Amino acid sequence: MRFGMFYELQMPKPWSENAEYNTLWNAVKQVTYAEEMGFEQVWLVEHHFLSEFAHSSAPEVTLAIMAERTTKMRLGFGVVLAPVHHPLHVAARVATLDIFSNGRVDVGVGRTKGPYQLTPFGTDVAQTQSMMIETLECLPGMWTQDVFSHEGEHWSIPPREVIPKPIQKPHPPLWMACTQEDTFRLAGQLGLGCLVNTLGGTDKTRGLVNAYFEAIENPTPVGHFINKQVVASTIGFCDENGAKAREKGSAVASWYLNQSKQRFTLEWAGVDPDAVPDEYKFYMQGGAVRGGGPSADPQQQKPPTQDELLAGGGYCVGNPDDCIRVIEEFEAMGVNEIMPIFQAGHATHEEVMNSIRLFGKYIIPHFREKEKRAKAATA
Repeated sequence: MRFGMFYELQMPKPWSENAEYNTLWNAVKQVTYAEEMGFEQVWLVEHHFLSEFAHSSAPEVTLAIMAERTTKMRLGFGVVLAPVHHPLHVAARVATLDIFSNGRVDVGVGRTKGPYQLTPFGTDVAQTQSMMIETLECLPGMWTQDVFSHEGEHWSIPPREVIPKPIQKPHPPLWMACTQEDTFRLAGQLGLGCLVNTLGGTDKTRGLVNAYFEAIENPTPVGHFINKQVVASTIGFCDENGAKAREKGSAVASWYLNQSKQRFTLEWAGVDPDAVPDEYKFYMQGGAVRGGGPSADPQQQKPPTQDELLAGGGYCVGNPDDCIRVIEEFEAMGVNEIMPIFQAGHATHEEVMNSIRLFGKYIIPHFREKEKRAKAATA
């Protein structure tokens, strides 16, 4: 089990004059400290126009600052919004960051959950899946071929030397953000790593992860190697006082999920549900958009009570023992890395740093010791 961190750079209102400045720089301090505590990876989203929920609109810049202040921490795009970027831009920015970080970059791709973030860039929501797949088909060649050319549905690229090239050979690992079962299977079929939000609960997550593992047994990889790995994100809040952790963790999770529902309403405002492309109808089932029953999307579920935080909901909240128990559930289903969202809602910088400290003092050593025992037993 590896340990990472997931950032959307959340910034609840009311805002102070320096709120954005403090949010971004505090994240850099947190990641720097996390490396000292044994964390191995940081992942940043790319979102646009989602005030409060996500102020991470230029992750390549933030990751570059984090790269300069760390030496081992891997730097993950979680994810690049492929439909709003030309593949040539993605290839060049990733390769440049890979050089400056001495080969520490991972690249996830996604297409977001609705038109709100896409239409200002001129993107047709009905074409986002094919644009994402075409980007994935282009990137490995851009990174490995001396001269690259491409003729596709969305982009026509004449023969060019695409520079610079990344340090990692043959190229940085490729991942896909997965929410609905079809996407889990698609990631497996393409030989990609799987990035999953676990807030739908451990039982639901287990079934989706199993679908991914089934699909990746017989892949047609778009990259030059198969990246058979699952990285799971969840709300994270740890304190030595378990009751305190559950009280604040419940508040953080409630804020996060309420913001998620508002975001989905925003994403589909003014759109006729009957005109939604088939691959997006998953998000329109009940929930915030139709005003109906519970949505299939894990981020549209009902906020948990304090008791429900410990009842299989996939929340990494509580004292260190509570967090270990939740992480071991994910470990048992084949998850390779857990990336808690510590910087969520109204969690303060000091509370985030305390969660990181407790993970480094108790939780990460617990799993490292388990690995040592397992290796010794095998030997």
